[in-house]
Amino acid sequence: MKAYESTDVRNVALVGHGNSGKTTLAAGMLFAAGATNRLTRVDEGNTITDYDDEEIARKITISTSLAALEWKKKKLNVFDTPGFNLFMYDTKVAMAAADAALVVVDGVSGIEVQTEKVWEFANSYKLPRAILINRLDRERASFQRTLENVQEVFGRNCVPVQLPIGSERDFKGIVDLVTMKAWAYTPEGNGRGTEIPIPADIAEAAKTAHEALIEMIAEGRDDLMEEFFTNGTLPAEHISSGLHDAVKDDRLFPVLCGSALLNIGADLLLDFLFEFTPNPTEHPALKAMVGDHEEERAITDNDHVTAYVFKTVADPFAGRLSFFKVCSGVLKNDANLVCIRSRSTERLAHISVPFGKTPQPVTELHAGDIGVVAKLKDVLTGDTLCEKGDSIAFPKVEIPEPSIAYAIAAKSRNDEDRMGNAVARILEEDAGLRFYRDPQTKEFLLAGSGGQHVEIIVSRLKKRYNVEVELRAPKIPYRETIRGHADVHGRHKKQTGGHGQFGDCKIKMMPLERGGKFEFVNEIFGGAIPRQFVPAVEKGILEAAEKGYLAGYPVVDFKVVLYDGSYHDVDSSEMAFKLAGRKAFKLAMQQAKPALLEPIVKVEVIAPVEYAGDLMGDMNGRRGRISGMDTKGGTQMIKALVPMSEMLTYQNDLTSMTQGRASFAMEFSHYDFVPQQQADKIISAAAAARAGEVEEEE
Repeated sequence: MKAYESTDVRNVALVGHGNSGKTTLAAGMLFAAGATNRLTRVDEGNTITDYDDEEIARKITISTSLAALEWKKKKLNVFDTPGFNLFMYDTKVAMAAADAALVVVDGVSGIEVQTEKVWEFANSYKLPRAILINRLDRERASFQRTLENVQEVFGRNCVPVQLPIGSERDFKGIVDLVTMKAWAYTPEGNGRGTEIPIPADIAEAAKTAHEALIEMIAEGRDDLMEEFFTNGTLPAEHISSGLHDAVKDDRLFPVLCGSALLNIGADLLLDFLFEFTPNPTEHPALKAMVGDHEEERAITDNDHVTAYVFKTVADPFAGRLSFFKVCSGVLKNDANLVCIRSRSTERLAHISVPFGKTPQPVTELHAGDIGVVAKLKDVLTGDTLCEKGDSIAFPKVEIPEPSIAYAIAAKSRNDEDRMGNAVARILEEDAGLRFYRDPQTKEFLLAGSGGQHVEIIVSRLKKRYNVEVELRAPKIPYRETIRGHADVHGRHKKQTGGHGQFGDCKIKMMPLERGGKFEFVNEIFGGAIPRQFVPAVEKGILEAAEKGYLAGYPVVDFKVVLYDGSYHDVDSSEMAFKLAGRKAFKLAMQQAKPALLEPIVKVEVIAPVEYAGDLMGDMNGRRGRISGMDTKGGTQMIKALVPMSEMLTYQNDLTSMTQGRASFAMEFSHYDFVPQQQADKIISAAAAARAGEVEEEE
């Protein structure tokens, strides 16, 4: 593919709820533009943008894929983004590199939960957007009903620029309200329509919609408003320029129509995107840290080369693939740039433009264009590349922390040897994953946005890297604490053939507030315990606390006051006082009303309003406390505090309750007491586990 000037490039993200037809739409646009020689289908597993094995098997988009096409001597970079809540973090990251968003809405279902989420992403980026009401060939599809739903949720500035000809199975064409021309489509038309007269049955509706569109365009500019009041309309060139400016400035959100499956309207959509969405140079200046201060950087060829890496793919054959946006300058093949984070110099050999899994080589890329390059040594998602001597860093996209973690263990010794490297490769490409070792349970944990997310990673480990692992529900990191006070005497005395062991201490123990951890106070006076032995008492108490008292979980949020004791000139030692401290701790726990603590998480559930009652009932059944509710349009947000142990299966349960239309986020909040009934079960299970370990040792 040849290089294109910045003004001839468009970067458009296809976003929307899962199953709204984004991948099929991308396939139709590629076919209409001649980038592919046939219309590929999701159900056949041969689309350009859903090429990963897991995407083909599950028939959903898991991570953003890109493909470039040429249309009337210009270039469009299409971002096919995920629409299911588990993978929306990847959509957010990709939208940071786009210059416009096409929000795809199902003509039957209308606005859904993830539609609102991507709209919020676009708002946060101030991203111009248009709306495509898709799948109008389906039974019960309605352009008018869906348009009203769109305007109800997103506002009256969502204005139609197209009307459908026919409905459901009779949907055959489109009226362009900007040019007031009509187009008919046939299966043999390869996504390109034939001009026809506007059908008489919708001519009046088209005229009314055309006038409403002109009025909305004129509203945002004084010169156009004056012209509109004077003449009652606007000339064609002012309609086009006014609509372009209104889209660029986020004053209007045009609504189009089509059917991705039948490829109705693909050519009109491409024309619209090139004429009315902004090119990269019209994008607002990018904020960047230059040295230690923030500056705004315009997207222009007339500057030093900078590039922002917004996506990484760990390809088992090609190695690490880095997808980047050229933010300034003209990037030539074989350029040497510096990664600001790692300070490594990277040679960008064989730069290409993305086209699914088969990138196409290119000699140079202008500012605003999208490229991909393989085998950069030390470059990850969110990194900035710039010329030697420059120090420019574009901000990383903030994504939510993973919702749930599973314990992961290799199935065999060979798998164990390879697991670390394989997981590291996958972590490079998936910003929504975390892999770490729990210091308390000693388990390796793989955290993701949901159960399905983690299961997909396990499948990739096996298929890509031949590493088999087992997933287990993670051990809940319970804690132990005390509710009461204790005053005890801990003595360690042991006589052997030579020197004996003698350590003697008296301590008081009392609870601290949640989060207080541990406090040690030395109130020894008159040398009852020599100064050098006091730290040994504290160390003994801490070691005993780490092993727990009730169920083997660390004891937290308590205070110890060492106030008296005795020693022996010959037999006392640090070890003896450490053992005395341990004994004192165990005696104190018997008196101080020990109790179990469990982690409580903050949960936010976003779901259609009709499921609110069932979801709140379910939360109550999980011992959750509803802390807030907020209704926006047809969407309900429920906030709650829930014990972590009750949330391990929540992803699957939520999917079942809402037919996959809800999403949730979860993060740690605090620790709280476990109800006695649950505490007894946990303590019994821990005792049984310890008994089993003793039997195995014997």
